[in-house]
Amino acid sequence: MLARITGYPFVAGLYGLVFFGMIYGFRAQQFDLSRIHAMPERSIIRDRQGEEIGRIHGEKRLIVPLRQVAENFRKAILAREDERFYRHGAFDTIGIGRAILKNLEGKREGASTITQQLASDMFGLKKGENRGETLKQIDRKMLEIAIAIRLEASLEKDEILEAYINQINWGRQIKGIGEASRIYFEKHPSELTLSQSALLAGIVRGPDSFNPFSSMEFATRERGTTLNRMVVAGVITEEEAETAKKEPIEIRPKARREIKESYAMDAIRSDLEVILEKENLELGGLEIITTIDLRIQHKAEESLEKKLNEVERYSGYGHQTRAAWQKIPAEQRTEPEYIQGAAVVMENRTGAVLALVGGRDANESRFNRATQGLPQVGSIFKPFVYVSAFDKGLRPSSNISDDPIRPGEIKGGGRWRPQNSDGKYNGMNSVAYGLIRSRNTMSVRIGNYAGLENVKEAAKMVGFKNQLPNDPTIYLGSLVASPWEVATAYTVFPNEGKRYRPYLISQIKDRDGNVLYATPQLPYQAVKESSAWSVSKILQEVTTSGTAASVKRLGFEKPCAGKTGTTNDFKDAWFAGYTSNLTCAVWVGFDTPKKTFQGGYGSVLALPVWADVMKTADLLGYKAGNLDGKAKLVKMHICRLSGKRVTAGCLEAHTAYSDLVPSDIALPDNDLCPIHPARAQPIDESSLVASEQPVLVKPLKAIPVTEEEETDIPRAIPVD
Repeated sequence: MLARITGYPFVAGLYGLVFFGMIYGFRAQQFDLSRIHAMPERSIIRDRQGEEIGRIHGEKRLIVPLRQVAENFRKAILAREDERFYRHGAFDTIGIGRAILKNLEGKREGASTITQQLASDMFGLKKGENRGETLKQIDRKMLEIAIAIRLEASLEKDEILEAYINQINWGRQIKGIGEASRIYFEKHPSELTLSQSALLAGIVRGPDSFNPFSSMEFATRERGTTLNRMVVAGVITEEEAETAKKEPIEIRPKARREIKESYAMDAIRSDLEVILEKENLELGGLEIITTIDLRIQHKAEESLEKKLNEVERYSGYGHQTRAAWQKIPAEQRTEPEYIQGAAVVMENRTGAVLALVGGRDANESRFNRATQGLPQVGSIFKPFVYVSAFDKGLRPSSNISDDPIRPGEIKGGGRWRPQNSDGKYNGMNSVAYGLIRSRNTMSVRIGNYAGLENVKEAAKMVGFKNQLPNDPTIYLGSLVASPWEVATAYTVFPNEGKRYRPYLISQIKDRDGNVLYATPQLPYQAVKESSAWSVSKILQEVTTSGTAASVKRLGFEKPCAGKTGTTNDFKDAWFAGYTSNLTCAVWVGFDTPKKTFQGGYGSVLALPVWADVMKTADLLGYKAGNLDGKAKLVKMHICRLSGKRVTAGCLEAHTAYSDLVPSDIALPDNDLCPIHPARAQPIDESSLVASEQPVLVKPLKAIPVTEEEETDIPRAIPVD
């Protein structure tokens, strides 16, 4: 009778267990266990030196192998969550029995193993479940156990523990021990102390309430509870626990908890969206190696802010300052109206971008002026007008008039008569003089010689992408461009006319180190080698005797070249320049164009930032060498009036001079000066050089440069 009374229920229960086992086993098969090896994690952005720039995409997680986690933490998490983890299977019958007894006593205690918790977290089994819904909770527990059985059958215990500690939520959307250790303590999980390990293990029971950013009191209490459990589990002594309880808790300072936006990161994100598939972006877990050098990036940011902060302290400065904007209550702030700036530093021979500064603070204004800003470029465009003219055969030594423009003289200009900003006119001078002194009338005539379409084509070839003015005002820089475009355009001068496609992302690797993407270097010949070399020689003189001669006073004494630019009424200040290794473009102005201040020249606002950046780059190994390039030079004797080989008549007229020119544009011996036809006979050049004839025209004298010669944006062409 007793056997019948107890046997039937036992058999019925056994059948029921088998039945439910089959049901939940079937349901458990629907879950893809491979997700454990594909947890979404953050992608790490690194600079070219391997320094971390930031993290993007995926979940706020960094997967860390179990072997790289401090033993203290492994002991702490097991003592707190599943002391018998290595001694039971998917579920713990002893733990279940203990939990039942505790609950009967009115004390809440769970019995889920680490494997069950992993199954629940990984597949979101608790979603939609509310407290008090007993049947739902039982159903979820049964499914949790069924999935846990599958996990235990397919994975080693260490693999399960590794997946668990990388899956746990630590509050503030932090997933996994790697991110928790980094964000709370600013260290790798392998470096965690016993005290820190216990604190992190204690957070798990209430991530949003027990983390130290939310409540240091609760976090300290849970640390103590975890240490006590570790003593009971026999993994540490009471003395070790007491010592750990007394250890001060030092967490990430509040100032470093806020996410610091970055213009460089903003540009990197944009590039990644083009390069990567949406799936790669969401899953994350990538290592993205960029071309940025954080040392130069930080120097550029620091130098720009230092200069603009100095400007805001000038006596009589009449604009909003950054300090004044910051004092406005956050809820009342509008987009900043204080003076801004931007800078782009680029490697000449690769196109790699070493620094990108799009403003003074990306947290205060997300507008990236380095890539999105389109200020007027002014006279920094003039070198490309001269390149076009040199492509057509003009020479730096040829003479051209600096006199006032006559109505109708400039093709397509109607009665437009641009003036020199200093109001002075110096008659006939060399083409080089026109660029060194930034003479408007000479530059317009040189553009007229080159031809409007040729100038526009040169602008496109060097990288100016925006719609170009279809009139002669382009000769004086009436187009708009970003500092990014200006920097890449200027690289053609130290590169013998070649332009490399600019890029920010060097390589992308997956979590196993496999290279998924690498940026190829893509050079092309943008302008003639000889023309680029000729302009470069002139731009070197700009930094020695022209509008940028103050660069040496600013402390940069290595070979360099470049051009200042100041648009009409001091609205935009520019300096674009280069060494043999790097090119850098700096812009200063307002987002809504307006006068910075009287005397706000490119040499005053932009050049000091450029000099600071280049001094740092040179010290870091980006050495500034000789700028002569690879051009093969030959000596020629030329008539200054015609630009042709000298004759006896040129000597008599005192218009002959000697010059070194690239061999590919050297004139043939019979290409003689046509201006002196009566004596158009070649001379014995060897005897001329040997005797050092005094009739040779001497180099230009050093003429003092007035800053007024920089402002050169043209007025609108009147309707004819």
